[in-house]
Amino acid sequence: MPTRTVIEPFRIKSVEPISRTTQAQRQQLLESAGYNLFLIPAEFILIDLLTDSGTNAMSTGQWAAMMRGDESYAGSPSFERLQASVQAIMGFKHVIPTHQGRAAERILFATMCKQGDVVPNNTHFDTTRANCEFAGAEAVDLPVPEALQPSILHPFKGNMDTTALKLLIDRVGVDRVPLVMLTVTNNSGGGQPVSMANLKAVKAVCARHGIPLYLDACRFAENAYFIKLREPGYANRTPREIAQEMFHNCDGCTMSAKKDGLANIGGFLCTNDDALARQEENLLILTEGFPTYGGLAGRDLEAIAVGLNEALSEEYLNYRITSTTYLGSHISAEGVPIIQPPGGHAVYIDARAFLPHLSPHHFPGVALAAELYLEGGIRSVEIGTLMFGKRDETGVERCAAMDLLRLAIPRRVYTQSHIDYVVEVILDVWKRRDKIRGLELIYEAPVLRHFTARLQPLHT
Repeated sequence: MPTRTVIEPFRIKSVEPISRTTQAQRQQLLESAGYNLFLIPAEFILIDLLTDSGTNAMSTGQWAAMMRGDESYAGSPSFERLQASVQAIMGFKHVIPTHQGRAAERILFATMCKQGDVVPNNTHFDTTRANCEFAGAEAVDLPVPEALQPSILHPFKGNMDTTALKLLIDRVGVDRVPLVMLTVTNNSGGGQPVSMANLKAVKAVCARHGIPLYLDACRFAENAYFIKLREPGYANRTPREIAQEMFHNCDGCTMSAKKDGLANIGGFLCTNDDALARQEENLLILTEGFPTYGGLAGRDLEAIAVGLNEALSEEYLNYRITSTTYLGSHISAEGVPIIQPPGGHAVYIDARAFLPHLSPHHFPGVALAAELYLEGGIRSVEIGTLMFGKRDETGVERCAAMDLLRLAIPRRVYTQSHIDYVVEVILDVWKRRDKIRGLELIYEAPVLRHFTARLQPLHT
């Protein structure tokens, strides 16, 4: 059978208009927003690749399910349907709904961590790190060496360095490590997958020391599909079967259903530990809501229950991964440096290699994001020194390990022609890359500064 174009496995039933702006308007908007694309109103964005979180287009099945959403304060059957859906895929005993993933992270770390603890991860994402540190623990990243080399091809760059994990536990002591986390796929590391072999190896280290292993499971379906495509022994397994095996090797998870739940809001926290679940539910009641709604409307619980299953459709996942690869392959073919191979939910441009004339202290990822907006109205996000850098006790900026520009693709939202436009804009900026100036901070918040920071161009 001949190879044919991978098409979107859906038809468009409702459309949302997007508006164009002039370059002069975009320049004024950039200046008013302090060169921070988070601060530009969405109505002035043409193609929004800021995040794939909560930006999904929901299906007719999800919309239909929402109509039966039960808004009872306690004991809603909508929660029962969510719980059944989660347990069928993930198998955990306790399912605790939250309004989004970071709420699950806050509850998890507040109940499991204390001052001086250490939490290893392949790579913590921004809210994960912030909630871990807010609880008094140290968030430690242990990626494999290949993860920090953008141009190197490796099928599972999201893996954790298990040797480094063993050394860390030996150094700090088991009593200071309340849990180990794996982020699947590894967002901060380029949307790269974790292999089943690595997950099991991490679990073996944890089991040897009696340490629970948790997944940051936001993109579990995409990770399962990468395992099917790339890991020996899994080609004939379904994404659902692979996902079930992933969770079987873990003790709990946090989940933002705004990613592979295909919903616009919501998340949950899972555990098999009865005593821990009681503590977590008590904190949930204090800050989120009753354990059968957790800060969500019944209709949102219904949308997630359906979306989790839709995200495991092999046809959908093939389209999803193929469309992301399409963007990455087209720009890298013209010389644009990206993290190779392209990730599942996003393409990550290596901003330091794209703008080698800029120091990491001058935020090349933010500068590149500003240029893509100025050139074509595209919104993206920096994953680098603004997001993860820190100032030491003397006030000197400690740069992140990498400076990346993430182009996160919302699920079931944009067509191939939209992506072709994105390619064209990136290549136009690539041609004039040597003229792009760096930026300097003029305001930063004490935590998660990238959301509200304000910057200005360096004077030449």
